[in-house]
Amino acid sequence: MELTDQEKIRRENLAKIRELGIDPFPAATFPVTHLAADIPQQVETDAEGNVTNLQEVTLAGRIMSQRIMGKAAFANLQDSSGRIQLYVSRDDIAPGEDKTLYNTLFKKLLDLGDFIGVKGFVFKTRTGEISVHVKELTFLGKSLRPLPTPKRDEEGRVYDEFKDPELRYRMRYVDLTVNPQYKEIFRKRSRLITSMRQFLDDLGLMEVETPILQPIHGGAAARPFKTHHNTLDVPMYLRIANELYLKRLIVAGFDGVYEFAKMFRNEGMDRTHNPEFTAVEFYVAYKDYNWMMETCEQLLEHAVQSVNGTTTVKAGEHEIDFKGPYRRLTMADAIREYTGENIDGADEEELRAIAKRLHVHVDKTMGRGKLIDEIFGEKVEGHLIQPTFITDYPVEMSPLTKKHRSKEGLVERFELMVNGKEIANAYSELNDPIDQRERFEDQLQLAERGDDEAMATDEDFLRALEYGMPPTAGIGIGIDRLVMLLTGQKSIQEVLFFPQMKPQAPAAPKN
Repeated sequence: MELTDQEKIRRENLAKIRELGIDPFPAATFPVTHLAADIPQQVETDAEGNVTNLQEVTLAGRIMSQRIMGKAAFANLQDSSGRIQLYVSRDDIAPGEDKTLYNTLFKKLLDLGDFIGVKGFVFKTRTGEISVHVKELTFLGKSLRPLPTPKRDEEGRVYDEFKDPELRYRMRYVDLTVNPQYKEIFRKRSRLITSMRQFLDDLGLMEVETPILQPIHGGAAARPFKTHHNTLDVPMYLRIANELYLKRLIVAGFDGVYEFAKMFRNEGMDRTHNPEFTAVEFYVAYKDYNWMMETCEQLLEHAVQSVNGTTTVKAGEHEIDFKGPYRRLTMADAIREYTGENIDGADEEELRAIAKRLHVHVDKTMGRGKLIDEIFGEKVEGHLIQPTFITDYPVEMSPLTKKHRSKEGLVERFELMVNGKEIANAYSELNDPIDQRERFEDQLQLAERGDDEAMATDEDFLRALEYGMPPTAGIGIGIDRLVMLLTGQKSIQEVLFFPQMKPQAPAAPKN
């Protein structure tokens, strides 16, 4: 491994720290009592502005800057919450005759990015900055690579910022250290999942786990990742959906189940798609899609309010309000409203003609359902900014959905569209095993025509349905896209800690 000059210096410092008898990677627990960002909120002062509390605080984190001034120094410590200024005096941290801790370790061997622990008291500097006067200093971890450090020239231009998206996504450990403002995205993501889980628990549903490695790729129309199980000598698939397993649990007698799950689809990548994504799906017995629409409104209103303190979010030039009720529009009415075309009763050839008039690209592998999906996706989705339920899909688009109770050729399904993208997909679940088998057979015909997203027949799921499943409502909600909305992000990579990336090109050899 070829090292840069900076990396060589840091390894030399590492060796010198060991020579001092200090372990540069200690294993002992360091008892932190305060976080940097909390201290300014907790400070109490007297009439002269002197800090009267926080006489003993213990913090740990990275050194992000140093200003050495002989026998004293200022430094910035960054922990998980933010930064705080440290004041370090030689005679405080090295009170005896041996000044090695300050003169050698702190002044010469401590590099930016190193971890230290400090113990001291809080005070205000002459300029009024809340700081920690360090009385004890402990070395906690050596950084062998220098962190990117932005530099500003005389004209105020900034250089060497760690802003390149590909580098940021590839090296999150660096990104979130030098760009800590992005941590709030992931804190909101965590709060969102927590608030949704609380809502579903309060609804009386049980959280469950279902297989990620499955013998059949079912539950959605998508291309799977395929692998091989050596012991069983059978092909296996990473799940594209957990729907069929959750419905098996409804058959088993649970009234309501939910799962926050990772899904995997071997498809394209763009600003709103990642091959691995997170969704929450829940299924409730003795309910239908009308009940699920109302529940979805309540869930999202609760979650957005919990995360952002308001039901409105800013998405580019739009302000989106998640407070219910949401607009409801059938798929046929939505296509008619935004294109002027009527798809009611249109057969496959008529749909191809409509697509051609609308300049929507289609191919011969597409059946009636896929054609309608393409028309809707190209010409309607982008107009649906405020939360809108698109309801009553054609039966060909929904092989797992109960047929509409009063509208021939349609099913009881809705998708929630927000800011031009699908956020949720829900059904009155199909519980007729004979009808379900026929739908699987229709999917098989599409697969034979070349549709690699067609759903496979799951004989075990059909067997489960034959034992009887009550009327059931089910929904899947995409967590990643919802986080994008709540945090104002335009790219899904911004809301994933570790998005999928192309392999990194090897470094060019140096002459």
